[in-house]
Amino acid sequence: MNSSSVEGVEVLAEAVERLGLDHRAFPAKRAQDAAKRCFDVAIALSLFSFLLPVMIGVWALVRITSRGPAIYSQKRLTNKGRVFTMYKFRTMNTCAELQTGAVLAAKSDSRVTPIGAFLRKSRLDELPQLLNVLLGDMSLIGPRPERPEIAKTLIRELPDMARRLEVKAGITGLAQVQSGYAACLESYREKLAWDITYIENRSLALDFQIAYRTIWVIFTGFGAR
Repeated sequence: MNSSSVEGVEVLAEAVERLGLDHRAFPAKRAQDAAKRCFDVAIALSLFSFLLPVMIGVWALVRITSRGPAIYSQKRLTNKGRVFTMYKFRTMNTCAELQTGAVLAAKSDSRVTPIGAFLRKSRLDELPQLLNVLLGDMSLIGPRPERPEIAKTLIRELPDMARRLEVKAGITGLAQVQSGYAACLESYREKLAWDITYIENRSLALDFQIAYRTIWVIFTGFGAR
């Protein structure tokens, strides 16, 4: 991890400590979170088995249409400020951040590969994160995991960003189905409000609603970059 990543993690760690985000802080949610974990594992296993041919096809398309590995890994943040390695199908060229470092994707981003634009719009690039769910780093539903470098900047402007670390990061979430991709401070502020709404009202029933709306997002390409 580079120095900016380490500094970003330190900033988030301080915020987590201030909020007291540990397993003792949310006793009322323990049973619900245990049930959610069982749900995550069961659904992730089923989806992984069912979608394996699709993932093999996507892997082949990425390798054929651009140079570099098909799977892209990146450091992200999950509950309690823990850093983990998140997996995605690569949708950008291999030197996308060589000069710029961590930056947000722009609309019609020139770094995106020809097949990458389709994968991002259809969300097929997120399929490898089913492995992250099975490993326990992520949940199917929750706030999207942020990069430490970007979180470091955002938390100075939006201190409540640390609240997103009360729960595991998710493949999809309430913010994703309501407001799409965040590309500026104001859009992050809106997404943060949705994330906090989810955290304070989370339940399996709400997760099912978000999962249902995610199907609509996949077919419409809502909020993709």
